[in-house]
Amino acid sequence: MGRRFAVTKLMPMTATNSRILSTRDLWFLALLTLTWGINWPIMKIGVSELEPMTFRAICMVLGLPVLFVVMRAQGLRIAVPREHWRELGLLALTNMVCWFVLIMYGVKLLSSGRAAILGYTMPIFTALIGFIFFGDRASTRLWLGIVAAATGVALLLWREIGAIAGSPAGTMFMLGGAAIWGLGTQFMRRRRQSTPVIVIVFWSLLISLVVCATLALLLERGSWTHLPDRAGWLAIGYNAVVIFGFAQVMWFRLATILPPVVSSLSVMFIPVIGVFSGMMILGERPAWQDYAALVSILMAIVAVLRPGRPS
Repeated sequence: MGRRFAVTKLMPMTATNSRILSTRDLWFLALLTLTWGINWPIMKIGVSELEPMTFRAICMVLGLPVLFVVMRAQGLRIAVPREHWRELGLLALTNMVCWFVLIMYGVKLLSSGRAAILGYTMPIFTALIGFIFFGDRASTRLWLGIVAAATGVALLLWREIGAIAGSPAGTMFMLGGAAIWGLGTQFMRRRRQSTPVIVIVFWSLLISLVVCATLALLLERGSWTHLPDRAGWLAIGYNAVVIFGFAQVMWFRLATILPPVVSSLSVMFIPVIGVFSGMMILGERPAWQDYAALVSILMAIVAVLRPGRPS
C-alpha cells in the first residue's frame, strides 16, 4: 500500500484518536499549497483591474459551473437536508464569506506578500480558539509547530512593519479574516452533517456569491466602466478554475480529516510561496528575514507532519 504519514494528535478528539495522510493526500496538500501561494500576487493583479467584490463575484460566477460539473460527474446530489441548513450557513459564513470579503479589501490595500503573511496567522487563531473555547489540548510537538509558525510570521513582518503601520485598515481586514477562518476550521472539523465536502463547497460559494455580488452592486457599481485586460482575465480564470474548482475542495477535505490545528499548520508554507511568487511576479526582492522565515515555517510543517511506518 502507499506510504502514509502520521500527524500529531490533538486531544480530545472524535472517536478515532489518530489521523493519517495518504500519499495522495500529501500530493493534494502540496498542490493546494502551491496554487494558493501563487494566487496572492494573482489576486493583487485582479483587484488592480477590478474592484475587490466585483473581481471576486465574477470569479465565483465562473467557478460554480466548474464545481457543478465535477459534482454531477461524481453522481452527487446538490440537495442538503433541511435540518443541516443552519450548520451549512455557519460553515459558509466562517470559512468563505467573511474570509473572501475581508481579504479582498486587504489585498487591495496591502502588497500581495504582506497580505499573505497576515492572512496565514490563521493557524495561531485556530489554536487559540481551540484552547479557549473547545477545550483542546496539544502535544509538545504541536506547540513547537505553533511557535515555529509564529516565528516565521514575525520574521516576515519585521521589515514590513513600517508599511503595515501606514495601512492599518488593510492589516485589520487580514487579521480579522484570519481569525474568522480559524473559527471556521474548528467548525468544519466538528460538523455534524455527512454532506460530501464538494457539496458544502458548492453551497458555500453560492452563498458567498450572493454576499459579494450584493456588496459589489451597492459599493462598486460606479466603477463598472471598463472590462479587465488580458492579465485581469487570466486572474479571473485562475481563481474560477484552480482556486474554486480544486483548492477550496481540497482544503475542506483536509479540514475534515485532520484535527483543526494540524490542518491549519499544514498549509503554513503558503505565505512563503505568496511572498516569493510576489517577488517574481511583482518585482519585489527577498531579504534575510524572508529566508529565515522559510526555515521557521518548514520546521512548523515538520513538527506537524512526520513520516510514519509504511502500511
